[in-house]
Amino acid sequence: MDTPPVPFSTLIRTASHEQHTEAETSTFMSDMLGGRLGVEAYARYTEQLWFVYRALEEGVAALAGDPVAGPFLQPELERTAELERDLAHLRGEGWQQRATALPATEAYAERVRECVRTWPGGFVAHHYTRYLGDLSGGQIIRGTAEKTWGFARKGDGVRFYVFEGISNPAAFKRNYRELLDALPVDDLEKQRVVDECKRAFALNTALFRELGREFPLSAA
Repeated sequence: MDTPPVPFSTLIRTASHEQHTEAETSTFMSDMLGGRLGVEAYARYTEQLWFVYRALEEGVAALAGDPVAGPFLQPELERTAELERDLAHLRGEGWQQRATALPATEAYAERVRECVRTWPGGFVAHHYTRYLGDLSGGQIIRGTAEKTWGFARKGDGVRFYVFEGISNPAAFKRNYRELLDALPVDDLEKQRVVDECKRAFALNTALFRELGREFPLSAA
């Protein structure tokens, strides 16, 4: 009897597992989740996310009718406005003029913009690695931030991690994986999407590495 094909959502998760683990167990993230870094490290991380999510969310209107990327453009996922609210709380008035992207952040954001402009499948890879991560592991970061630095529960400072428009995250993630399974591309393109997913995690790891150099534990 023929073995049923592996769903693409399973394939993309298992194929990128090593890179995913490397990103989430980085020294910077471990130190931050361990409550060993000050709030400025968290603010700097949030600032870097703002550059990445602007790249993800600006200019995507052109993809709305695209058969590959279009189904993933769900407004309840968008994070830029929440990041801006968090940064106003963390950094105060005029924070946008002071915000600077680390070199790794610039490289990450530029790759995302390139995929938005030229490759819907690549955009899906970055969309998946970011938003499904926010809905899952991001909640651990929110809990740590609230406990460590005293932010109000689901309030200013952690709104990035609060998806007001998603009442049932488990069901939402299940539906998202169904969209991945139904991705209307051939096997070769699916492999390219998997490779881009790995690249996305590597770009994220490079960002964590630079943040780790900026916030060594000895200086926290």
